[in-house]
Amino acid sequence: MTSPTPTTSPSASTKPHALWGGRFASGPDAVFRAINDSLPFDWRLVRQDIAGSRAWAAALGGAGVLTAAEVAELDAALVALDAEAAALPGPPVESEAEDVHTWVEQKLIAALGPLGKKLHTGRSRNDQVATDLRLWTRAAIDERIGELVELQRALARLAERELAPEGDADNPTPFPGYTHLQPAQPVLLAHWALAHVEAFARDADRLTDARARLNRCPLGSAALAGTAYPIDRDAIARDLGFDAPTANSMDGVADRDFAVETLAAAALCATHLSRLGEELIVYSTREFGMVEMEDAVTSGSSIMPQKKNPDACELLRGKAGRIIAAHTGLLITLKGLPFAYNKDLQEDKEPLFEGLDQLGLCLRIAARVIDGCTFDRDACRRAALAGFANATELADYLVERGVPFRDAHEQVGALVRVALERGVTLEDLTLEEIRARAPKAGEEVFARLTLDATLAKRGVVGGTGPGRVRQALEATKTRLG
Repeated sequence: MTSPTPTTSPSASTKPHALWGGRFASGPDAVFRAINDSLPFDWRLVRQDIAGSRAWAAALGGAGVLTAAEVAELDAALVALDAEAAALPGPPVESEAEDVHTWVEQKLIAALGPLGKKLHTGRSRNDQVATDLRLWTRAAIDERIGELVELQRALARLAERELAPEGDADNPTPFPGYTHLQPAQPVLLAHWALAHVEAFARDADRLTDARARLNRCPLGSAALAGTAYPIDRDAIARDLGFDAPTANSMDGVADRDFAVETLAAAALCATHLSRLGEELIVYSTREFGMVEMEDAVTSGSSIMPQKKNPDACELLRGKAGRIIAAHTGLLITLKGLPFAYNKDLQEDKEPLFEGLDQLGLCLRIAARVIDGCTFDRDACRRAALAGFANATELADYLVERGVPFRDAHEQVGALVRVALERGVTLEDLTLEEIRARAPKAGEEVFARLTLDATLAKRGVVGGTGPGRVRQALEATKTRLG
């Protein structure tokens, strides 16, 4: 039986561009190329692809597949290609290369002829892209950790300024502490700043942990079964800065846990940035009036001349959604995939690039916002005193006088009700009024209700007592270098 003569779709490209054409009698349809070709976004991996190719050429030389002269010629061409790629303004889509790996190989063949065709010996795009993506993610993690450190330093600078405002170490700036966004207990402004430092320190730790698990080299896994050549995979791993090769070739090409884990850390960090942004937005409103942001990180209104909008902080909230979506999207892509490689994995790059790009932008602007914030210390003090924030201190005082805490809680609640009815603060009540509901109160009760006394009593490790906050700041500065 005679097979029908293959025909080429009118919309198919006839220009050679793929690494897999021998099996196919016709070129790919134009619509297929539109969904399949990844050069417009995986171009970001070009320098990682070239670095991996240099390591692979050396490994082929070590295995006796290439001569030393061939390895040297390939390496020189790859170095030149790296410089060319770095100088390009964007993806060379006019090359009609399917992906970044195709472009690199095409350029090598154009420069070296048959020698350029030897480089892919024993290697698959499956282990190639898995290696490239790990190299890119590792570098991106290092950048994000550096930006997290700078944000923590900005918060530490704020804490240091407000522990000794205008050089007065005896009068650190108080700040209202809220639960349910209702006045709760006073804290120091420095304590608030260092609270955010702790969250961002955990984010840096999570990225560091993700980096450690990422740092295994898939190169040599080939398509899924491992390369057929006697490649020294330990040497390749060392050459590329990995701790070791991946332990299983199928897992080596299928694993994208490192991308998911990195995006998970990014999503949580973005959540912390959003919460910081929200607090600054609230505290900068006229109703709170405790902080003003620099003009350089705010904007105005096209119709209302008086407006100064906290756009940078609002974008910290908004961009968190994009980063969280990148993490969720990649998980959904992976959830139904069998081992080993599937074309679905092409969809790993854009969410990873997007999520880490946006996180870096948010971290940089957050540090800029913090460095430019001016806190109204008088407004902060007034807010710290408002809402009967010293009520817990009064209850603790009564406990010291032998009153069971639950009884003290009840007595102070009754005193708050009296103060509300009279429109005064707890400290404005007379001793007789206080004793009418808290009989064990003494004349010294008023000294205990002052803001400074309330803050000073919170001297436990991790508390807002001035001495403890200074210790925490010094520890933070030491850790951040």
